[in-house]
Amino acid sequence: MARVVVITSGKGGVGKTTTSAALATGLALQGHKTAVIDFDVGLRNLDLIMGCERRVVYDFVNVINGDANLRQALIKDKRADNLFILPASQTRDKDALTTEGVEKVLTELAEEFEYIVCDSPAGIERGALMAAYFADEAIVVTNPEVSSVRDSDRMLGILASKTRKAEQGEGAIPARLLLTRYSPTRVDKGEMLSVEDVQEILSIDLLGVIPESQAVLNASNSGVPVVHEDGSEAGQAYLDAVARFLGEDRPHRFLVNEKKGFFGRLFGG
Repeated sequence: MARVVVITSGKGGVGKTTTSAALATGLALQGHKTAVIDFDVGLRNLDLIMGCERRVVYDFVNVINGDANLRQALIKDKRADNLFILPASQTRDKDALTTEGVEKVLTELAEEFEYIVCDSPAGIERGALMAAYFADEAIVVTNPEVSSVRDSDRMLGILASKTRKAEQGEGAIPARLLLTRYSPTRVDKGEMLSVEDVQEILSIDLLGVIPESQAVLNASNSGVPVVHEDGSEAGQAYLDAVARFLGEDRPHRFLVNEKKGFFGRLFGG
């Protein structure tokens, strides 16, 4: 039985697509057959981060409209054998995503895949609601700043009330927190919220903390999901999050500043 996972947030620019690419790639590298869908109709960024933008022929909306079948639209990832990408349409309107059409695609994917990762657009417009509607669980991505956390809290309310499970009386879908662009130095200076602050506001389990890192931007620009950059702290943090998602108990890293030794302080190292 496939698990449908929505990667969501209230605010744009917090790292949802980076997280969708990293989670889907990480699951595939662990041997799980995984599909990742871009729900951001009209913008379409997932294929860029996955490095397959030149291979897009058909897209999610083409499949919904019957212009192509699912096998024609799915793009096999070059780096992970178990990973397939379903890109969004760059030219269609978000209203092209119908409940019936999305359900049909997800049902067909569920026959072949273990995990279906839904990369949600920001906010609470139609694409975001469609990405969350059929989900079995959610990963809420937020930055450690007040506006981002507040918007994520609003999204938790939607996950509790506007999904199919909620409509069927099953309550909120399980949601876990992924905190991105975290800087212990800035936390110590009072420039951003701490992990504890964010957890206190949102009251959901912590899946992972991704440190602020140039490696994320470099990976996005080169079309390589950051989990492949396992020498970087961000890549390691995402791999940790994937392991926790799969049930492994791993301690959280990169939450505090490493104390410098005497010679490090003396010479500024």
